[in-house]
Amino acid sequence: MTTVAADEGTQPHHEHKPRRRLPIGSLEILCVLLVVAVVFQDSLASLLSSEEIRTGATKFVAVCAQAIPFLVLGVLISGAIAAFVPASVLRKVLPKKESLAVPVAGVAGVALPGCECASVPVSRRLIQQGVAPSVALAFLLAAPAVNPIVLVATAVAFPGSPEMVLARFLGSLATAIAMGWLWARFGKLEWMAERALRRLPDDDGKSKWLRFVETARHDLVDSGGFLVIGGLTAAVLSVAVPASWLESLSGQIILGVIVMALLAVILAICSEADAFVAASLSMLPLLPRLVFLVVGPAVDVKLIALQAGTFGKKFAFRFAPMTFLVAIVCGVAAGLLVLGGVR
Repeated sequence: MTTVAADEGTQPHHEHKPRRRLPIGSLEILCVLLVVAVVFQDSLASLLSSEEIRTGATKFVAVCAQAIPFLVLGVLISGAIAAFVPASVLRKVLPKKESLAVPVAGVAGVALPGCECASVPVSRRLIQQGVAPSVALAFLLAAPAVNPIVLVATAVAFPGSPEMVLARFLGSLATAIAMGWLWARFGKLEWMAERALRRLPDDDGKSKWLRFVETARHDLVDSGGFLVIGGLTAAVLSVAVPASWLESLSGQIILGVIVMALLAVILAICSEADAFVAASLSMLPLLPRLVFLVVGPAVDVKLIALQAGTFGKKFAFRFAPMTFLVAIVCGVAAGLLVLGGVR
């Protein structure tokens, strides 16, 4: 005790005590926002009543409403893979040779009736279970574009052009396989975030159902935030694209292909609904609309945000531009082969 007192006595009197910070939490922030809303209610009412804000809000709600059910489906499948499917089973099912496993994974996309939001957490779980990244990425691109729901929706949207179903299937499958092979040849693991490559233990002592719930909840929270970011981006950009621009593209095939590919990225429409949007653009030839259907499920602002949050920014900023170019080439090739020209 004496030593402690002596030590305390030798301390300088001018020692600064740490300042206490005011606790600012969500409740305080909500109160401030409510006060601002009351004070500036007239200005906010006039701003929110504008046509652009209503259109953007409708677009945001539509993107999220379309994607959330399939995102939930994806995280449930992701949790099921982590909890009930041992890594040894996955390695036995897929061919050992990576170049052969990529097309097998592309064809396996037929079995997942979901959109691109669902395929992202599933593909990450496959990588964490020991599946080669090129194989998981091929599945990521194929699943939202070649599953039966998407193909049936395409057939319903284009009743007078049934060849669009085959053209979309071939173009999307070719995109998935080509990107898988490109990643196997040129991809680097350091481009992916460490959290996406972290191998899951075969047995961590937890019950399978507890592991299922924890994995699904983690993936839903992790992917849901980036879905909101992507939806906001799509809403803002969709308002900035005038509808009259599309009418001037009816006789310009090359420009129409480029513009429709860019619109597919910007509008970020779920793969189960994009066929009806493409069918409504009857002023355009079939080829640009086919490219729209091939590019959309492979790369859009919503998917880029999800990929950045799941696999890291380094991966997304390399993978998305290459996927965009490959999807355009495969879409045009499928159109020329199946549609018989540029009509």
